[in-house]
Amino acid sequence: MSDKTPISTDGAPSNDNPYSQGVRAGETLYVSGYGPVDPESGEAVEGDIEDQTERVLENIAAVVDEAGGDGLADVVKVTVYLTDLADYERVNEAYGAQFGDEPPARVCVEVSRLPEDVRVEMDATAYLGAQ
Repeated sequence: MSDKTPISTDGAPSNDNPYSQGVRAGETLYVSGYGPVDPESGEAVEGDIEDQTERVLENIAAVVDEAGGDGLADVVKVTVYLTDLADYERVNEAYGAQFGDEPPARVCVEVSRLPEDVRVEMDATAYLGAQ
């Protein structure tokens, strides 16, 4: 039997696509990619790239919390997808403010387009072993 559990929460956006918001496999949580979508309205948030980055990280934290973790504190790896690398420094500022002195490992790539034409999306891996 597999030690794999899908994670679902109202604290992060959901849709009808065939994927889980997150999947816990043992002590590791894999969080699906999230754009800056408000989970209540289902719409991308208005505002600058910093506001959008904060919303993305709130969505990731909600999935980690639902899996029994401690929000962003348990995130060990993030992949950042940007549609314009000119936003890189501003995203870094907002991202750094959320993670503080012990940020996770990270990759950042520029992509041609993201769902719903948002400017930023992130996925994450969290370690929940200390729970």
